[in-house]
Amino acid sequence: MSQREIEHLIGRLVTDEEFRREFEADPDGVLRGLVERGVALSGAEVAAISATPAEVWRRAARDLDPRLQKVSLKRGRSL
Repeated sequence: MSQREIEHLIGRLVTDEEFRREFEADPDGVLRGLVERGVALSGAEVAAISATPAEVWRRAARDLDPRLQKVSLKRGRSL
């Protein structure tokens, strides 16, 4: 378990629009992929991130200064 990796994951969920959309569509798949690529997340951390309502990440992204956002140029629904 690494607090730094949790902070990085939460930061991506808040600042990276495309990553957030992928996560909202398939949270378990995204988290499984991260673990398979070596991100050190415990089962409890995966469960806690998965259980957090998607609205938390969307609301934080809306409230964050846009200059800190990584906006997706792909077509899709607006957050």
